[in-house]
Amino acid sequence: MPLTRFTLRQIEAFIAVAEAHSFTVAASRLGLTAQAVSQLIAELETLLGFRLFDRTTRKVALSSAGRDFLGSAATLLRHVRAADSAADDVRNRASGVVRVGAPLVLASTALPMAMRDYQKLKPKVVVRVRDVPVDHLVDRVAEGDVDLAIGPDRHTGEAVASTPLFDSAWVLWCAADHPLTQHQRAVRWSELAGVAIVSAGRDHEHNVAQMHQDVPAGTRVTPVDVVDNISTALGIAAQGLAVTLAPAYVGVLARPFGLVMRRVVEPESVRKVCLYTPAARALSPAAEGFAEFLGDWVRRWSVDQ
Repeated sequence: MPLTRFTLRQIEAFIAVAEAHSFTVAASRLGLTAQAVSQLIAELETLLGFRLFDRTTRKVALSSAGRDFLGSAATLLRHVRAADSAADDVRNRASGVVRVGAPLVLASTALPMAMRDYQKLKPKVVVRVRDVPVDHLVDRVAEGDVDLAIGPDRHTGEAVASTPLFDSAWVLWCAADHPLTQHQRAVRWSELAGVAIVSAGRDHEHNVAQMHQDVPAGTRVTPVDVVDNISTALGIAAQGLAVTLAPAYVGVLARPFGLVMRRVVEPESVRKVCLYTPAARALSPAAEGFAEFLGDWVRRWSVDQ
């Protein structure tokens, strides 16, 4: 018997009549005429090859074969309704798994807070954070390893779309008793000559190099050490062994170390943080919904940093 000849409407009619013991009552529940329900049952019985009901002028009762078939039919309808509900959740961005890539600072601070707030709105959506180095963010989105990513501005090419979220100035972080804290608001590049600077990874080296482009050769600085993680650089700075250059939003990690922030000017460099999404690949409804939420949420978060 081809399964494609089974219709859900026939199964619905069978269960409705079995529960109501009446074609008329079942028809009312289904929004059909009693004649239409009778036709659906007759079609199903023809397909099955046995009678489902024993009919008399006074009542409708399940046949022996009908009783044996009822459990399977009810299970089938229950699973179909569950699948329909799941499809509705997906369509309305209410369920699914979303993989988000981000570098250390954002992955450990902003993203978990955004996830907590989004879970209150969409409890069936599961967001997974992937720690991704800054230089690999765009590639991970392009290759499909993550659904979307958030991080510093990088060249994307045609495979990935970039949406600017907020700007954050590059600043100096140093121990509270460091001599540079005597500068009340800002430090010039020329005043960093001879100051021990620790840099965190190639991303920070890259941005420091960009700052140097408009700085006279005599005032350029070179890190005395390069470490892999920003938390390591902050720890070294907290002991007064060096200072470190990082975006202002790093303050969420820097301040618990007791570090003090000073702007670096002449020139002042600003980092742009972006949301990265695939340009040629459609996001799932769940990922699309979280991307919209995350963009607005991170913009608000940045104002407080």
